[in-house]
Amino acid sequence: MKSNTESRLAGKTALVTGASKGIGASIAKYLATEGASVVVNYASSKAGADRVVSEITSAGGRAVAIQGDVGNPDDIVRLLAATKAAFGHLDVLVNNAGVYEFAPLEGITPDHFHRQFNINVLGLLLTTQEAVKLFPASGGSVINISSIVSTITPPHSAVYSGTKGAVDAITGVLAKELGPRKIRVNAINPGIVETEGTHAVGLIGSELETDAQSRTPLGRSGQPPDIATVAVFLASSDSGWITGETLRASGGNH
Repeated sequence: MKSNTESRLAGKTALVTGASKGIGASIAKYLATEGASVVVNYASSKAGADRVVSEITSAGGRAVAIQGDVGNPDDIVRLLAATKAAFGHLDVLVNNAGVYEFAPLEGITPDHFHRQFNINVLGLLLTTQEAVKLFPASGGSVINISSIVSTITPPHSAVYSGTKGAVDAITGVLAKELGPRKIRVNAINPGIVETEGTHAVGLIGSELETDAQSRTPLGRSGQPPDIATVAVFLASSDSGWITGETLRASGGNH
């Protein structure tokens, strides 16, 4: 941990949804390194969330793991109530929880649609709705984890790309709505990032990854810290004049 004089987020509290692994876990750890007290949210992987909390606290930081499925409105209310009980207020919300499933047009079903939109879009909106109630008068930062699929629109991703297009649009809308309350709202749009999830669905090592790397000027897939450092920037006063933006963190892959 850094000393308070060096830490950009000293005295701040952050909630990271879907933080038991992958990008969310990395963001939680990087925010803690900069002095934030962190709520590590998880839907089902208690062991993963506890591991993230242990890494943060063993390094001298503050963190708690709180279960809650952002696809369930009742869970969202409980998650934010538990956040308030743990830390009293909130300065940073990272809407990272999300799911992705790919299917061609003929394979799209109502279940395929609703699962992704309920978590990636409605869950994000309802979590933000509850979270901003805990933000102080001095404002804060909401960071939405989107994706470059919203603009590169790969085949078989109509529903997933649709959810991320919605996230990009919502980011701009909420920046305008919440600006008078000094709450900034931005999105990070990663390309392919090597995580447990992208390994599990077979993206890493696939032709899709090879193709993405060939279109990436920096010539590789992303790693979770590549996204976490951008989140720290957007959470801190370093980005105090930035709101309503979608920041591509994709190695230049557009």
